[in-house]
Amino acid sequence: MTTRRRALALACLLGLAAGQAAASGDDVTHYPAKPSETLAEAVANFSEYNRLLVDLLATPELSDTDLERIHQLTYTLEAALEKINAAMGPLPEKLERLHLASEGQERSRVPGLARSYLETAQTVVP
Repeated sequence: MTTRRRALALACLLGLAAGQAAASGDDVTHYPAKPSETLAEAVANFSEYNRLLVDLLATPELSDTDLERIHQLTYTLEAALEKINAAMGPLPEKLERLHLASEGQERSRVPGLARSYLETAQTVVP
């Protein structure tokens, strides 16, 4: 296939894709999320943005502006929740190791295991 035909084929494919996106109503604005680089940031963002959501829901009827604001908030909530879920993933295993060490009277291991568990757990719930 010549370069010109390839370019034409690519243009047609891009045109079809753009047409499908427009037909599906993909004219939605996407917003940047407030960064949640650490677990502490994620918990703070999650808490703050959930409060903002509660405040918006307190109105008797949601306006178009309210709906757009909620849409905007969800980007930060999703990013925060993703970070929280990633950080919390190993927490049950850490707790189980602590449980077994304390049950087995492993006095030398318990403090370190407890600190490791609490480092994550207390970031989420002080």
